[in-house]
Amino acid sequence: MTVELAEVAAGLPLAASFALAGGINTLREGRRRTALNEAMHELRRPLQTLSLALPTDPAKGETVNSSLRLAAAALDRLDREINGDSSEPEVACVPVKSLLEEAVQRWGPQAAMAGGGIRLRWRSDEQWVEGDRFELVQAVDNLISNAIDHGGGRVTIEGRRDGTWLLISICDFGSKANEMRRLHRRPRRASRSRHGHGLRVVARVARTHGGSFALRWTERGAEARLRLPLYLAEEDR
Repeated sequence: MTVELAEVAAGLPLAASFALAGGINTLREGRRRTALNEAMHELRRPLQTLSLALPTDPAKGETVNSSLRLAAAALDRLDREINGDSSEPEVACVPVKSLLEEAVQRWGPQAAMAGGGIRLRWRSDEQWVEGDRFELVQAVDNLISNAIDHGGGRVTIEGRRDGTWLLISICDFGSKANEMRRLHRRPRRASRSRHGHGLRVVARVARTHGGSFALRWTERGAEARLRLPLYLAEEDR
């Protein structure tokens, strides 16, 4: 006769019941960590293989290479989250114009496949933001990906300096703006979609870098606004 663990625990003293429950949770967590580590190991191998098979065309090769670097960085971040790592994130002065230009190259082909394209309007000389480059790229990539998916591929990115702040605006002009609005207004459970995760990533990155993130809808489409504090030289402060 099968005996349920709950029945066994119910017949034990309180302390023993807690100990049994803790042991079961530890076992489950150990199995989960092992499975995740195995999955990461299996992901690293194809990434290494792909890095050795980059296109000979320098332009195409750099686009693929930047995507592979991002995937490798994401795996390293996941490794630290699963197995524990107290090291601080890498903080550097990140050139934002160059970051956006690389993002346009990375996502341009997908926008073209969706029937559109990406246009970058940079209204300043190069500007820098102090922070984690990988996280900043994550935020921009999530916004561009959402704009392509929900805007029919037509995306405009604008960047400009406003005093001691850098303002980045990513707009789409597709017919799916109303759908995106409905998605944003659904109950919290619906935010488990990948788009909901992506927007949470953007909000977190903006917050940890001392900035803010806002999303609004117009008749023409959706506009995402990322506001970040600039890194300024002493004479500019």
